[in-house]
Amino acid sequence: MKKSILITGAAGFLGSHLCDRFYGEGYRVLAMDNLITGDLKNIEHLFGKEGFEFYNHDVSKFVHVPGKLDYVLHFASPASPIDYLKIPIQTLKVGSLGTHNLLGLAKDKGARMLIASTSEVYGDPHVHPQTEDYFGNVNPVGPRGVYDEAKRFQEAITMAYHTYHGLQTRIVRIFNTYGPRMRLNDGRVLPAFIGQALRGEDLTIFGDGSQTRSFCYVDDLVEGIHRLLMSDYAQPVNIGNPDEITIKEFAEEIIKLTGTTQKVIYQDLPKDDPKQRQPDITVAKKILDWTPKVSRQEGLKITYDYFKTLTKEDLYKKEHNSFEKYIKK
Repeated sequence: MKKSILITGAAGFLGSHLCDRFYGEGYRVLAMDNLITGDLKNIEHLFGKEGFEFYNHDVSKFVHVPGKLDYVLHFASPASPIDYLKIPIQTLKVGSLGTHNLLGLAKDKGARMLIASTSEVYGDPHVHPQTEDYFGNVNPVGPRGVYDEAKRFQEAITMAYHTYHGLQTRIVRIFNTYGPRMRLNDGRVLPAFIGQALRGEDLTIFGDGSQTRSFCYVDDLVEGIHRLLMSDYAQPVNIGNPDEITIKEFAEEIIKLTGTTQKVIYQDLPKDDPKQRQPDITVAKKILDWTPKVSRQEGLKITYDYFKTLTKEDLYKKEHNSFEKYIKK
């Protein structure tokens, strides 16, 4: 019999790529999403195929799926500032209630569960690059706290199920990831820059541009997640590309890539925005024999080519930039 895997947040950016990976490997894929931020267009190519099923469901409510289940990948969560500041309660619930429901399901089915945590558990870090044994610098009552603390709780309850119930669990801490199917106007820096370039707008940098990020192409991330799921390692693992770049330098790369003649403008940095972000991937190298393979130059070209195929409606669709109210004036 085919092995079965439940992927939550399946219509999102990362979830849809995971559906492709596991379906392509012959798994029975059960995709679940309440579509609060996901888009069915990301997985519509799988509809009607034998061995692929879609459930329109909110995992913050009781979760039931029929039949056997070998793996659970929990990727249901708003992931951009625009989303989790617009729907803060749902963000907290999917990280807490949703994770609890899925851990219970995995326990009942005897399945192995992997949760998608994030580099945001490190907050605005005092340690650089960030290692898995760093506890972080997070403001629980700040504007980003609804996302950061949801993920930190998610890790805690997952580890509790592992130690108390003996459940097989895996925890991946995902750093900035990019690639096709990202939402163009979700507030994250890469699609924001490319969207502005495509619309002929000035590129907006929040802060002075000296803050850093490290961008990992989605195929590399999916490979790391796959290796972690199949490993015997239960502690958190950073998966990301350690090739660090300043936001100012990154804007210059996007200008060169897109050929835009627009200028760069600067606005104040939002509250609690991390100044540095770079993964230490020593554990991933040692435990998973994993390192990213796709260069930023190569990955950006693929991503830009994808964004150029979007419709004008997608290109000019404005999503409420709800973190603006947290920018110091």
